[in-house]
Amino acid sequence: MSTSMRVMELVRFGNADTAFAARELPRPTPGPGQVLVRVLATSVNPLDLQTRRGDYRDQVALPTVIGNDVSGVVVETGPGADEFQPGDEVWYLAPVFAGQGTYAEFHVVDQALVSPKPAQLSHVEAAGLALVGMTVWEALVERAKVRLGERVLVHGGAGGVGSVAIQVAGALGAEVVTTARARDHEFVTGLGAHHAIDFSAGDYVPQVRALGGVDVVLDTVGGDTLTRSPEVLTDRGRVVSIVDIPEPQNLLAAWGVNATYHFLFVSPDRAKLAALGRLVEQDKIRPVIGAVLPLADIAQAHALLEGGSTGEGRGRPRGKIAIAVDR
Repeated sequence: MSTSMRVMELVRFGNADTAFAARELPRPTPGPGQVLVRVLATSVNPLDLQTRRGDYRDQVALPTVIGNDVSGVVVETGPGADEFQPGDEVWYLAPVFAGQGTYAEFHVVDQALVSPKPAQLSHVEAAGLALVGMTVWEALVERAKVRLGERVLVHGGAGGVGSVAIQVAGALGAEVVTTARARDHEFVTGLGAHHAIDFSAGDYVPQVRALGGVDVVLDTVGGDTLTRSPEVLTDRGRVVSIVDIPEPQNLLAAWGVNATYHFLFVSPDRAKLAALGRLVEQDKIRPVIGAVLPLADIAQAHALLEGGSTGEGRGRPRGKIAIAVDR
């Protein structure tokens, strides 16, 4: 096996087309309790865009390799790492801002964060589900504690997080309302949404209130969502936001409905992966992959996620943008 590996390294903060450079770096060696994984697929998340732009420059020293989703094959184990063997297919979420990221051919990780890849998923699909799936699980199950028969509003249902959230909320027995452009309504209802509202054609609030309001709001879009959520919440409703919003938000109306707000920055967790894997095995969720690019095209993948054109007259793809590292 070669002692080097191919990576796409973040060499400067800023625009996608100038931020990355192809490099050869030494292949990492697993330490005690760690495994070395050949990365067959990873994906691009909004966190990656924020890191590339320099939003977290205090936590990131350049040059560096970013990325957090992994699906691949164990190729070597470190001392005391006895849960996996070379050849095992695995998936996981790499720790954020801790060591080398996943835009690389190989990655080292503590075995405690790793889970066997669901056989029903390809490596591309698994890499597209890890971060968003764990985010949704923590948001809806652990934070909002969605119950059977409740009504859940998922903002941005055609996106990477939203497309999984619709499915998980449905698996929990909720009635799902989502915001999406009209062209995506057939897509989101196909995922299980009971009601689709075109946010670009008018105010979504009256339409949600006409349904009787919602018990839970999942904010994946930012803007004034936090301020407006009390307008659609039932009493003791819950809001979970995965968006870091620098602008002040007026939450005074939340007192009137006894609302609870949760702010979520997901962390790696094998238990969440296992729970997602069970839903996959039960055919209750499936990741949506809107585009697959090779590692060398990571800049284009970032541009797509930011809403750029694919060159075929389409905008931002539905679901996740995955990276096939072995291409």
